[in-house]
Amino acid sequence: MINVSDQHAQHAPRSLIVTFYGAYGRFTPGPVPVAELIRLLAAVGVDAPSVRSSVSRLKRRGLLVPERTATGAAGYALSPDARQLLEDGDRRVYATAPPKDEGWVLAVFSVPESERQKRHLLRSRLAGLGFGTAAPGVWIAPARLYEETRHTLERLHLDVYVDLFRGDHLGFAPTAEAVERWWDLAAIAKQHEAFLDRHARVLRDWEAREDTPPEEAYRDYLLALDSWRHLPYADPGLPAGLLPANWPGARSAAVFRALHERLREAGAVFAGVADLP
Repeated sequence: MINVSDQHAQHAPRSLIVTFYGAYGRFTPGPVPVAELIRLLAAVGVDAPSVRSSVSRLKRRGLLVPERTATGAAGYALSPDARQLLEDGDRRVYATAPPKDEGWVLAVFSVPESERQKRHLLRSRLAGLGFGTAAPGVWIAPARLYEETRHTLERLHLDVYVDLFRGDHLGFAPTAEAVERWWDLAAIAKQHEAFLDRHARVLRDWEAREDTPPEEAYRDYLLALDSWRHLPYADPGLPAGLLPANWPGARSAAVFRALHERLREAGAVFAGVADLP
């Protein structure tokens, strides 16, 4: 199995906490006790001070809210905004079918010079959603990302600066050539290859085993999910016909899905989650 000390340097504590809530924490009947968070993050190499400081940052960002458990212990639950973020992300992170060509969504924005900070925030959030740049102030993504884009812009109060459109690319360059201008496909491919380098061997190890111990399953699943969940945002999921030959995205998606199917439920036993959807 994967070496936790090697992986710890590659997984930020704050990201691992978000990943834990996405995988398991949101399905608990109440807030997750702080002591339990410390236990569960220790399994992936995060010490208690790092858990506490990361939780504080997530609380300041409005993603976690402090609540008492039924026994009166201090704990943290997801805020409504955080739950919406995770639910939006589920459609990408756990996608099981190759993306179809359903057209495009365009985000056209104009931000006054006096509010240039919001212009920077808008660009970074669109990039974070997987948009490519078609022209200055014109960003493009597969049409299925419309709903998540709308939620994100409304949550950040950036919707007043943006118009969203849906449509087809009609020329003049072939769409596959245009896509290479809109996205840095080489950089995205490198991220897929990095995921495969780190987690394909983990899958091979599990495929050679018949047992699935809960703590090992939890550890390897959480680390794989923490690596994977960023990829469907860097890679917007373009149709195969628009991508270079031997695109690694399908292979990395297959590795994640196999790890998900093998490890998630066993990991829930270690996480103390009785019912997963």
